[in-house]
Amino acid sequence: MNNPMDVSLFYIAFVCYGAAMLISFLTFWKQTGRLASTGSIILLAGFGFQVAGLIIRGVTARFMPVTNMYESLNFFSAAIVLAYLVTENRLKNRVLGPFVLPVVFLLMAFSSLPSTSKEIVPLIPALQSQWLVWHVILSFIGESAFAVAFGAGIMFLIRERAVTGSFAARTFPASEVLDTLTYRAVAFGFPVFTLGALVFGAVWAKYAWGDYWTWDPKETWALITWIVYAVFLHVRITRGKRGRLIAWIAVAGFLATLFTLFGVNYLLSGLHSYM
Repeated sequence: MNNPMDVSLFYIAFVCYGAAMLISFLTFWKQTGRLASTGSIILLAGFGFQVAGLIIRGVTARFMPVTNMYESLNFFSAAIVLAYLVTENRLKNRVLGPFVLPVVFLLMAFSSLPSTSKEIVPLIPALQSQWLVWHVILSFIGESAFAVAFGAGIMFLIRERAVTGSFAARTFPASEVLDTLTYRAVAFGFPVFTLGALVFGAVWAKYAWGDYWTWDPKETWALITWIVYAVFLHVRITRGKRGRLIAWIAVAGFLATLFTLFGVNYLLSGLHSYM
C-alpha cells in the first residue's frame, strides 16, 4: 500500500526548506537581490513538493494524510509555510523568515528521523472519521497562524531591546507593525483552532471513544493552549494591552502548542498516542 514517491517528495521539500532557511539567514541584512529572491523561489518549490507528496499519500491511503505523526508533521509544516508566504507577501518583507522557517525545518527534521514511521497502515476504527480530518486540519491551520505570531513576537522582543541605530532597529519592521502582526495572526488562528481542536475534536472524541471529553493529556494540553491564547485576546482587546506582554504570551502560547504536539506524545501516554 506504500508509495515511496510521497516520502521522496517530503525529503526534497525538507532539503528545500533547509536551503530557504539558510538563505534567509544569509540575506537577513539585505532583503532584496538575487539571492533573497532565490530563497523565496526555493521555499515556494519546497511547498509545492510537499503539497504534491500529501496529495499522493492521500490518494494512496484513500484518506486525508493526517492520521499519524509523520503525516501530521508534514501537513503542519506545509501550513506554516503557507501562512509565512501569505505574511511575507503582505509585509513586502522577508525579515520574518529566520524566525519562522527554523520551526518548519525542525518539524521536517523530526519527520525525517528513522524512528518516525513513514508507513501507510490500515486505519484503526477511531481514525476512520471525517470529524478527525476536520479536527486535525483546522487545528493545524490555526496553529500555523500561531507560528507566525511566535516569530513576530520574538522579533518584537528583540527590537524593543535594540539600541537606536542598531542592526535590529534598522532592519526589523517597526514595533507597532510587529505588535499588530502578532495580534492579527492570533485573532485569525484562535477561532480556527477553537473550531478544530475543541469543537470538532470533541465531536470526534464522541465518535471514537463515546464521550465528548475524557481529560486525555492531549485534550488537556490543547485546552491549556487555548486558554493561553484566550488570555492573549482578553489582555489585548479588553485590557488594551500592547507590546512586550502580548509578545511574551504569543511566545508562551506557541511553546504550549509544540508541547501539545511533541511533549504529550513522547512524555505522556493517552488516547492520542498514535498521533
